[in-house]
Amino acid sequence: MRTRKRILNSKFSIRNFFTAAWIVASAVAPAAHHAFGGEFDSTRPVVLKGPITRVEWVNPHAWIHLEVTTADGKKEEWMVEGGSPNSLLRRGVTKEALAVGTMIVVDGYQARDHNLLRANGRNITYPDGRKLFLGSSGTGAPADGADPSDSPTPAGRGGR
Repeated sequence: MRTRKRILNSKFSIRNFFTAAWIVASAVAPAAHHAFGGEFDSTRPVVLKGPITRVEWVNPHAWIHLEVTTADGKKEEWMVEGGSPNSLLRRGVTKEALAVGTMIVVDGYQARDHNLLRANGRNITYPDGRKLFLGSSGTGAPADGADPSDSPTPAGRGGR
């Protein structure tokens, strides 16, 4: 009888541990992700040109760092947010396509805090003219025609 009670208590403790872990994990995950409008300014488009200096291939968003030379010759290190690594791979953006030193042009939108050198990238254009979609879709990002999965606005009511 005493052994059975100890087994029941240990099962109860294990169940409580996993329940608590699940609650903590589910509370933390949504806080790590954000809507486009919460962090980026759709009224501040940017075009960034320069070599890739570092890539963070992490969830929930990959980050591309590039060195941008300003009009006065000053070098700035910008961070550009892309979609998740999995979504980027499906669009043809690979680790090899983001090799350090590769010259790129990024079209995107600046962070709401204009003091940060941070942007949400929509497209990457390579020197050979190849263009890849980098942005996240369905997160409140502006419908600017960059997302190949966006459907065109239908004609008729509200469409013109």
